[in-house]
Amino acid sequence: MDTNFDKKNFINNFKKNCKKVQIKKFAKGETVTTYIEKRNQICIILSGEVDLIRYDVNGNKTIIGHFAENDIFGEVFYPANTNNELFVTAAKKSEILFFTYNTLLDECKYDCNFHSELITNLSELFIDEIIDLNLRIELLTKRTIRDKLLAYFDILSKGSLNKIFTMPYNYTDLADFFSVDRSALMREVKLLIDEGFIKKDGRKITLLY
Repeated sequence: MDTNFDKKNFINNFKKNCKKVQIKKFAKGETVTTYIEKRNQICIILSGEVDLIRYDVNGNKTIIGHFAENDIFGEVFYPANTNNELFVTAAKKSEILFFTYNTLLDECKYDCNFHSELITNLSELFIDEIIDLNLRIELLTKRTIRDKLLAYFDILSKGSLNKIFTMPYNYTDLADFFSVDRSALMREVKLLIDEGFIKKDGRKITLLY
């Protein structure tokens, strides 16, 4: 992995110079894309935040992932047999860059310098998504809600390099992210506060351990 790779700068250049991309804006709550049709679509968040959501046959909601500025997502990361369950929704006002994986393999008729640069840096562009998927697997393998919460808080703390951080989810969405009951989640949060593990102010969490 190239430690000198500047992901933000690369995305800005790619947005400005490659004619194969589409850029769209979405209001909060609007559906950004679905994984119903296999389009090998790749999306990059230029601004805003989105959630990847699954609904089961009973209508139960699970948040599969949360993505923010410069993050990458798309059905190219998921097998076809899961696609009909997945939707991406804007968590706030967002601007998204779209392109398809297939275009990476085609010669760019516009002679786009950033098309070849994208191919060269493809692994760098995907690495954060791969890390996030692995972290989610790690969280879901935790046996108790407390273990899930403490592991999640540890991830957020290390990511922000601070024991004080703001969660990207409200508690309803966090329960959906963990696939647990919201009331049981809130009871465990309260126990962590009462036992001196954390302080909470809305979504702001302070680790005390």
